[in-house]
Amino acid sequence: MKNKRRKQRMTLLVLRDAQHSVKQVHLSKPLMIAVPAAAILSISSLIVSMQINSARTISELEQQLTLKSLESLKMEVTVTNKEEAIERLNKAIIQLSSEAAQTKTQMKRVKELELELQQFIQKHGSAGEKTSSLSLDSGNVGGEYIAVHENEMLNLAEETKDDFEAIQDLIKTMESHIPKTLDQAVETQSKREGNPTQWPTLSKRLTSSFGYRHDPFNGRSAYHAGIDIAGERGDPVFAAGSGTVTTAERSGVRGLYIVVRHPNGLETWYMHLDSLDVQAGDQVGQGERIGRLGNTGRSTGPHLHFQVVKNNQTVNPLPYVQ
Repeated sequence: MKNKRRKQRMTLLVLRDAQHSVKQVHLSKPLMIAVPAAAILSISSLIVSMQINSARTISELEQQLTLKSLESLKMEVTVTNKEEAIERLNKAIIQLSSEAAQTKTQMKRVKELELELQQFIQKHGSAGEKTSSLSLDSGNVGGEYIAVHENEMLNLAEETKDDFEAIQDLIKTMESHIPKTLDQAVETQSKREGNPTQWPTLSKRLTSSFGYRHDPFNGRSAYHAGIDIAGERGDPVFAAGSGTVTTAERSGVRGLYIVVRHPNGLETWYMHLDSLDVQAGDQVGQGERIGRLGNTGRSTGPHLHFQVVKNNQTVNPLPYVQ
């Protein structure tokens, strides 16, 4: 029995160095097998663990590399988008600058027109028009390509800002001046049209002048307060100037007649009409038809008796309408 146990045991000799004695360690055979197996198993577990950790580390590195690649691609796209945005901004600045320059030119032209209007008011006449033969078209263009730098675009943007500030100043000035100028223009135009300067009929054939004459009915000397203009019955009669109709009625001597009151104490009278197109209180414009030429009242044939009254005194109409 003891021999059998001894066969199942193994002896290990431990040699430390020459000065020490040899030690013997008796181990059982199963233990000798179990210890290396355990060591091999531990090493195998360590290797598997290291492989798993390596695989995880490699996976994490691959993910990070993928993220870096995506970020790099995103950055490239962002840079491209920024470059496109900058290019669009540059184009917008150029367009805005062009529009600002054109608007500034137009505003200057409006200011010139305002000055011309003021001259018209001062002279009671019309100002001449100025035209430009230059125009901007979008077709048939060309030229050398010259790159635009960022500083140049910044300078252009600053100049455009200055142009718009100048335009705003012009607008403010015009806002304060133009209403007064327009009021003056309306007043001037009203005075000009109020003056009886338009010939009142289609015909210009005079049959009797202003002043003393022989009366056509009795042959005696008489004072003729206006001029007689012969024409066809039914011909239009026009207002010599704008104003207010104060009288539109019939009289035994004057026949159908109209009186229009104008500025500056002037009145025009239209007698022997065939019909009336206006009534008292109407506002009439210069050249507007107010009646028809006729032969009513104390008349020897179709004609218009036209007279001008200034401050309640009859005056010669010809200096006004000629």
